[in-house]
Amino acid sequence: MTHVTLRSEFENLIDAYAPVGQVGTGFDFTEGPIWHPALHYLLFSDMPGDVRRRWDTRHGVAEVKRPSNKCNGMTYDAELNLIVCEHATSSLIRERPDGRREVIASHFENQELNSPNDVCVHSSGAIYFSDPWYGRMPVFGVERPRQLGFQGVYRVPPGGGAPKLLVDRYLFEQPNGLCFSPDERVLYVNDTVQTLIRAFDVDSDGSLSNSRVFASGIRSELEPGVPDGMKCDHRGNVWVTGPGGVWVYSPAGELLGKVRVPELVANLAWGGPDFRTLYMTATHSVYAIQTKVGPRLEPYMIARTSSNSATAPAAAPILSGQDMQLDPRRCAMIIQDLQNDVIMDGGAFAESGAPAHARQQRVIENVRRVAAAARSRGVAVIHVWFIVEPGAPGVTLNAPLFEGLVDSKAMVRGSWGAAAVPGLEPQPGDFIVEKMRMSAWEGTRLETILKATGRDMIINTGAWTNMSVEHTARTGADKGYFMIVPEDCCSTMNADWHNASINFALQNVSVVTNADAIVKALG
Repeated sequence: MTHVTLRSEFENLIDAYAPVGQVGTGFDFTEGPIWHPALHYLLFSDMPGDVRRRWDTRHGVAEVKRPSNKCNGMTYDAELNLIVCEHATSSLIRERPDGRREVIASHFENQELNSPNDVCVHSSGAIYFSDPWYGRMPVFGVERPRQLGFQGVYRVPPGGGAPKLLVDRYLFEQPNGLCFSPDERVLYVNDTVQTLIRAFDVDSDGSLSNSRVFASGIRSELEPGVPDGMKCDHRGNVWVTGPGGVWVYSPAGELLGKVRVPELVANLAWGGPDFRTLYMTATHSVYAIQTKVGPRLEPYMIARTSSNSATAPAAAPILSGQDMQLDPRRCAMIIQDLQNDVIMDGGAFAESGAPAHARQQRVIENVRRVAAAARSRGVAVIHVWFIVEPGAPGVTLNAPLFEGLVDSKAMVRGSWGAAAVPGLEPQPGDFIVEKMRMSAWEGTRLETILKATGRDMIINTGAWTNMSVEHTARTGADKGYFMIVPEDCCSTMNADWHNASINFALQNVSVVTNADAIVKALG
């Protein structure tokens, strides 16, 4: 099956001839797909059949809940509790791994909700959901009178509470799929009857403003399909169900192309070990297709599992090239050996050429810029300094590097040479780690800090690219951390030594990138 390319950008997202594989069939009407990031299975609902099922590559399709209260859209929160839209109960439910069931929302102004339909979770913990009345229709729900006279979009605050209506009561006829932009500054909500997508600015208090039509006319006289499920990828493109399959819009609202699927698609979700497989619930079947992009990084995708499954791996981050996307909550930034003796004129190692190469790399400016972006996004910033006591007690002379340090009386505690270079002084909230070896790990409290703060992705910057930076990256990779080296945030004695390390050793143990890419990836 050939997909429809309307703009060349579409083929940067998906191969025009990518096969659509059927992973299961024989169902009544599939909906609500969601991928478990640690246990690697797909959940999906079958509303008319009143059943929830799961699928994985090892066991295939299995039934997990019947009756399911004709559940529709599902997602996870940051603790990997399942959030479920139930048509039969007109409720939004949290199901905990131990089986406990909690009602998140069931009423608005003392009236029953219509039937929560789709749901997404903000990084703050707030839950946003749509409330059309499809769940009060026969087949897809339980036929009964409506209590509310409108169909709205709601927000439940972090920690719980009464749902707040976010939009004008009569703005939508049947609000359905909804999703955030990658930076969470925009919420997209589609309307199945109006066949359009609206965009809203997300204000600092979680409310919505500046309603506008993002895309319209998502209909066809020739083939079935309407706006229903919707997701945003990590580049900001919007993927929405429509006639013939899934329509893909750019962040500017331009229709880029259409993913062709054999059956009418109701919903979609990214999954797989790298979150590059798009799963689509389509009438009687579930389909999968490989994409070149991944999803907007949602809170559940980086969540740690409960204590019963603490060894399960976290979701793999998106670290490739222009697609890099870094979750600040998983990141730490190391600023290593950027001390006066190392890279400043007048320092103990000035004759090595290090100050000249640091200027050539603009390393102070670049590290300062990345650190500012990191702090603003909540990244842990860790200064790693080589510090020796006067007379260098405890420093072994087993290598020329250490001999030179002792002979030069360098990096002595309290001296100008041991201090951070101007512009890279520690700020409130930063950590300081001291070492007497090349690697930031050896004999230090670095890993204690990383584990205490829950960081597994390390932005590795500093002096001595071919020594300290490289050694830290090698050991970090061995320990299971994702190592990221912005090469223009590192320097050493000269360009030849720097390039040899960057182009060979570091390519095998880290993602090599630059300061601009890091700042962009942090959002």
